[in-house]
Amino acid sequence: MPRPLIIAPSVLSADYARLGEEVRALEAAGADWIHFDVMDGHFVPNLSFGAGVAAALRPHCRTHLDAHLMIAPADPYLEGFAKAGADTITVHAEAGPHLHRSLQAIRALGKRAGVALNPGTPESAIAYVLDLVDLVLVMSVNPGFGGQAFIPAILPKIAAVRTMLGGRPVDIEVDGGIAPDTAPQVVAAGANVLVAGSAVFRGGPSAYAANIAAIRAAAQSVLTV
Repeated sequence: MPRPLIIAPSVLSADYARLGEEVRALEAAGADWIHFDVMDGHFVPNLSFGAGVAAALRPHCRTHLDAHLMIAPADPYLEGFAKAGADTITVHAEAGPHLHRSLQAIRALGKRAGVALNPGTPESAIAYVLDLVDLVLVMSVNPGFGGQAFIPAILPKIAAVRTMLGGRPVDIEVDGGIAPDTAPQVVAAGANVLVAGSAVFRGGPSAYAANIAAIRAAAQSVLTV
C-alpha cells in the first residue's frame, strides 16, 4: 500500500525566539510532522539545535517529532534525543563507520530509525541496512543551510530507493528545496514525506496554512493522476 503523504515543516527556518509558538502555529496550519534539523558545525558547516532544545519543544508538539541528526559521531547523542521525545531519529550514512549499529541502537531506544543520504552518496550505501530502517531521507541539497536550491539530479536516486525497498513499509523523505514546483517531482519519483522550510515560513504565521496547503495540493496532483 502507498505510504501516506506527509508535510514536515523544518523549524530550521522558524523564529528561534518563539519556537514553541511556531510549532503550535505550524500544527494549526496543517503540518503532519515537525522536522528538527540538528547540525554540529563539523559534519555540516552550521550549528543549530541540541537535545535540550528538542526536549523544551516537545510539550508544544502534539504531532510526530522528526529529528534529523547532521552530526558526527551520532551515537553518543541518540539516547539524549530519544529522552527528549523524538519519534523518529535519523542518522547519516556518511557520519560514522558503524551505521548498522547506530540503527540498532535507535530501535533499541524504542524509536523509529531513519538513515539519510547526502546528494553525492549512492543509494547502494544503505542496501545492507534496509531491514533496520523505518525511513530513508534523501537530501536534495547539500546539508548545512536552509534556503538552498533543489538538486534535480537526486530524482533518480529517490526512484532507486523506492525500488530497493520493495514492499517494505518504509517512508521516503526528501529534504531541501521543497516547494509547490518541486513537490510533484519528488512524489512522482516515490517520496511520501516532504520536508519544507523556506516555502512554509515565507510570509509569516498568517501564511503558514496556505503555504502548507499549496505544497500538499501540488504533491497530491501527482497521486491523483
